[in-house]
Amino acid sequence: MRIALRIALAASAALLTLGVAQAQEKTLRIGTEGAYPPFNNLTSDGQLVGFDIDIAKALCDEMKVKCTFVAQDWDGIIPALQAGKFDAIVASMSITPERQEKVDFTHKYYNTPSAIAVPKDSPLKGVTKEDLAGKNIGVATTTTHYNYASKTYTDSTIKGYPSSPEEQADLANGRLDAIEDDIVVLQQWLDSPDGACCKILGQPSPQPVEIFGPGAGIAVRKGETDLVNQLNNAIDAIRKNGKYKEINDKYFKFDVYGAES
Repeated sequence: MRIALRIALAASAALLTLGVAQAQEKTLRIGTEGAYPPFNNLTSDGQLVGFDIDIAKALCDEMKVKCTFVAQDWDGIIPALQAGKFDAIVASMSITPERQEKVDFTHKYYNTPSAIAVPKDSPLKGVTKEDLAGKNIGVATTTTHYNYASKTYTDSTIKGYPSSPEEQADLANGRLDAIEDDIVVLQQWLDSPDGACCKILGQPSPQPVEIFGPGAGIAVRKGETDLVNQLNNAIDAIRKNGKYKEINDKYFKFDVYGAES
């Protein structure tokens, strides 16, 4: 009897240990674009790097789950989430009512403004509708920037691009008069050799919340409330314990989180 009891207890302990190990090995699959530096970018050797990636890793550490990453073209990123290709999107996705009809969001994990860039020798003096009338403006499609440009610059030609690097290249090559994008993305490009051609002309104002939303959040499939809550708690935790600041300061000279909300 004692031997049988010891075997049973040993088996139970083994199953318990296996269960704990499996829990610790839970994997959260993260979808991101890989074409939006400094937030997310795919290096020449196939590595995903950037602010979004480091934030996602910190959140997974806080949640005690393993992270894996999947690079996905921007225009298909929400359908890929819905199809189960990954569990969450960490890709600088602005929280908007239109997107909230398709996915659930965490609260923001950063919020930076939009800006307009032009060639350094551009005669343009401002960023109003009147200033940019008749001009060709490049913007990445299916973004809040594209929505804003399309609704605001109705006297301009709005040209859509798959991602930021393509619009930047066309501005540098003289095929566009201006581009609109996140000010941090633009500034990093302008600070590089490829962006030496150009400058930030200004920031559109006002920047309506109904278009740009309250900031960038993490998207998950509709109804996955537990995952949203876990991610929100992890965002709050890394803001409080200094990990967010450590990652922030690696990429930026100011707090990209924006005003507390």
